Amino acid sequence: VHLVASGGGSVQAGGSLRLSCAASGYSVSTHCMCWFRQAPGNAREGVATLDSVGSTSYADSVKGRISVSKDNAKNTLYLQMKSLNPEGTAVYYCSAGLLATGGILAEYAPTFAYWGEGTQVAVSA
Repeated sequence: VHLVASGGGSVQAGGSLRLSCAASGYSVSTHCMCWFRQAPGNAREGVATLDSVGSTSYADSVKGRISVSKDNAKNTLYLQMKSLNPEGTAVYYCSAGLLATGGILAEYAPTFAYWGEGTQVAVSA
């Protein structure tokens, strides 16, 4: 399983970014996937999940400003982020789950077994 995240960069507060996660050796259409992020000095946190039937879950801190989606034909997961604020500064990682279902709650964390290299997002005030 190989996951490649891209699309990070530097933006000003209020700006938007779209992250991508291209998967190989794994099917995004039949498994639950998750975007995590880790800010400097902070623990890693789940941001958004998307399961095999299209159900999503989001962290409370990002609801309304982030949307997770996927393109099964391209085997790629996306994270559209808008109205970014400096608290969004972090390395964002995509993770592939072992199951078809999942969620943002900590109880699902062990089910996300595959990780790619992160992509850095920096939001300036």
